[in-house]
Amino acid sequence: MKYSDENMGNQISDKGRSNLRADCEKCFGLCCVSLYFSASEGFPIDKDAGQPCLNLQLDFRCCVHKNLSENNLKGCLGFDCFGAGQKVAQISFGGHDWRKAPEYSKQMFEVFLIMRQLHELLWYLTEALTLKPARPIHGALSSMLDETERLTHLSPNYLTELDVAVHRADVNILLLKTSELVRTEVRRGQKAHSGRQKTFSRGADLIAVDLRRIDLIGANLRGAYLIAANLRGTDLSGTDLIGADFRDADIRGADLTKSIFLTQAQLNVAKGDTSTKLPSSLTRPTHWISPAK
Repeated sequence: MKYSDENMGNQISDKGRSNLRADCEKCFGLCCVSLYFSASEGFPIDKDAGQPCLNLQLDFRCCVHKNLSENNLKGCLGFDCFGAGQKVAQISFGGHDWRKAPEYSKQMFEVFLIMRQLHELLWYLTEALTLKPARPIHGALSSMLDETERLTHLSPNYLTELDVAVHRADVNILLLKTSELVRTEVRRGQKAHSGRQKTFSRGADLIAVDLRRIDLIGANLRGAYLIAANLRGTDLSGTDLIGADFRDADIRGADLTKSIFLTQAQLNVAKGDTSTKLPSSLTRPTHWISPAK
């Protein structure tokens, strides 16, 4: 798919993004089997990769899916396959599930882990193409989007041989350029700063830090540890949040409408409410409480 500069954002429709959202009805519980996890705050028990979760039912539904927050299953809340599950189940393996066709199971689980990475990249690239400041590199972004989509349609045998790390590195170069263009324009257009400006390095340790008096407009918070950080009421316009850890981060009243590279999984593990402003591409988690009066 090729886009003109003028119509780049308009042609990236909600329909196109819907393919990058999980549709569990069309999946075979792949995330509940493929992934491993250990007993921690986010998971109650240890589980090996390839071993079905105890909550996975015979119809591939999760028996506690509607109560993940109440059961403190933050590991599940913080996971998003970006639509990779249904792609693997229905396209890569043609609707054959791992229970009825166990000969496919090992490869299916491996392909799912690869596909999930590719779909995550598709999500970020799709968003990048909607950002006007990144217009100078829209052509390169569009080509990379096409190439990434092509890779998702490779056969399982080819996918298992794919060096995803190399492709991710190529995509990341464009995402970094996108981030720089967006953040530079946001900072340039800001007439007055309400707080102190600060530069953060990738993966900054901001655990439990009160960031309310820090000017975060156009900040680079890529990979930042924002666990239990206080972001209440902050303006995160143009802030790069790719890979940031939002577990228990207080974003009540925060404005994230113009933040970049934010995902649903990040919101699901944060503490927000009805006063939190979100991008139109994301939805308000049902377990968020109403703002205190």
